[in-house]
Amino acid sequence: MSKIKIRTRNDEYIAELDDSDISNTIWLSLPFTAQINMLGSQIYFEMPVNAKMDGERVTKLEIGDIAYWPKVEAFCIFFGPTPLSDDDDLPVSKFPVIKIGKLIDNCASMEDAGDRQNIVLEKLL
Repeated sequence: MSKIKIRTRNDEYIAELDDSDISNTIWLSLPFTAQINMLGSQIYFEMPVNAKMDGERVTKLEIGDIAYWPKVEAFCIFFGPTPLSDDDDLPVSKFPVIKIGKLIDNCASMEDAGDRQNIVLEKLL
C-alpha cells in the first residue's frame, strides 16, 4: 500500500492507495494539483492515467473511500452522503467507479474544501 497526502485550502488528509495498476500509476505521477469539483459530499477532479482499468466497478461506497472514475478519468473522494444516498447516508456514485484506496484520517472537514479550489496530492514515503 502506498500512502499519499491530500491538501485542500483548509486541511491535510492522509490516505492509503491499494496495489492496483491505477493506484501505482497515480502514485508515480505525484505531486499533482487540480481544481476541485464537488457533488454533495464527493470531491472529484480529472486525473488521466494510462493504466489497466481492472477492479470491480461499484456505485455504493463507504465514507472515506477513494475511487477512480474511468469514464471521465477522474480521481474521486467520498467523504459523506451524495445526492443519490439512501437513508444510511453512505455515498452513492452516479456512475460506476473503481475503489482504489481509503482516507485514514477523519474527513469531515472536506466539506469546507470548496468547489473550484485547488487540491494537491503528494507522495508520502
